[in-house]
Amino acid sequence: MGIQSTVVFTDLHGSTAAFGALGNAQATVVITQILDQIAALVQSHQGQLVKKLGDGVMAVFGQPSKALDFAVQVQRVHSRHLQSFESLVSLPIKIGIAFGDTEFTAGDYYGDAVNVAARLCDLAGPNQIWASRASVDVQTMKRGVSFRAVGNIAIRGRAGNCEVLQVEWKEDDQSDFLTMQAQILVGAMSGKDVLGKQVELSYGEKHVTFRSFELPAHIGRVKSAEFVVADPRVSRMHARLIWRNGGVLVEDLSTYGTWVRFADDLSGEILLRREECVLHGSGELGLGASFGDSSAPVVLFSVS
Repeated sequence: MGIQSTVVFTDLHGSTAAFGALGNAQATVVITQILDQIAALVQSHQGQLVKKLGDGVMAVFGQPSKALDFAVQVQRVHSRHLQSFESLVSLPIKIGIAFGDTEFTAGDYYGDAVNVAARLCDLAGPNQIWASRASVDVQTMKRGVSFRAVGNIAIRGRAGNCEVLQVEWKEDDQSDFLTMQAQILVGAMSGKDVLGKQVELSYGEKHVTFRSFELPAHIGRVKSAEFVVADPRVSRMHARLIWRNGGVLVEDLSTYGTWVRFADDLSGEILLRREECVLHGSGELGLGASFGDSSAPVVLFSVS
């Protein structure tokens, strides 16, 4: 018989770069210290450490609220650790949370919640927590954190899509700034975009790519907007692309709203009215009119 459990996966982003920068011995020490700290937090939040996964852990909690408290505490403790970290290598954490039926066999857990949590951890960006809607109950929504809609995401091997929320865990802008500084050190060493993400917008023959450090960028009707869409239904400054917590968000600034539809869920759409939504993968932005209007100005997006 299945057990109702909340499953959490954590993953250290950039561990390969750490071994290259620090050498095997020092990198192993650093990663082991971080994983031991995460394991201690599992225990203090009344969870069960199922296993360590090289550069991450799998844990199970009886209550969704305990899992959320654990995930938020992991990010906050690790963020403070990064602020005092003298090494040039930063290892931001990604976390996925899911609630549902599990089976416990031979010391390990299996089932839908395990598959969903693992997938959300893979999809989340550095410093992000992605949680299935089923894992966010009334109690977890009172924990002093906010949530942002990511959308419905297709999970490999799963019949239906999963509604996903991003947990906004940062306590203030200062910690956000300091964490970003740690990431910049790693990026400078790797020679890549220091924040590791970019978003491409397409409208007709116009194609523009914005790298993370070039955000915010505005979509609007006026020439001063970074991405111009000349349609009367588009507001002067209709929407804004933002970089926050390791991901790209779209914020509606318009009179009539912005619609978001993801490529892996073309049957569903999110209407934003002075609200924000995390963008992932690829999809479409409907400006000033829904996708049901065949003449609506639609901007294609791709986050990579």
